Amino acid sequence: MFFRREKPHQPTFDERIAGLKTLRFETSPESATRVLVTRDGCAAMVESVNGGVAIGKAGVLINGEIALLVSRGYQMFLRTPSGCEIPALASHLHKLHDFDEDLREGLGLTSLYNLSLGTTSDEHLYDRVQDRDEAPHAHPWEKTAN
Repeated sequence: MFFRREKPHQPTFDERIAGLKTLRFETSPESATRVLVTRDGCAAMVESVNGGVAIGKAGVLINGEIALLVSRGYQMFLRTPSGCEIPALASHLHKLHDFDEDLREGLGLTSLYNLSLGTTSDEHLYDRVQDRDEAPHAHPWEKTAN
């Protein structure tokens, strides 16, 4: 027909990964469906999921491991899976934020508003919320029987 539109090209996983090289990302395949993507000391695991792409949590590389952000309420820390923990500096957070934004753009993924505002963390370790979900606590005005 005269008004026929072509179907938009849906890039494959390999095409998306190859396109990251134009944004100065380095890639190293872990398996057929997983690729480690690094740049400027930051890294993320990118996976092929049901014909699409999923990004594992991005983090800073420390001793060859991806360190994730942990919020302690007063400061952010970087923690590796082996337990190494260092305070997160502003330079770490800026690099990590830029890395995550550029990676999403390079893979053709949607950049969400709340993630674009700044760096987010998956784990919050605030002292004042420790054990808050346990059984009912006694109120301060209640006396406990000894």
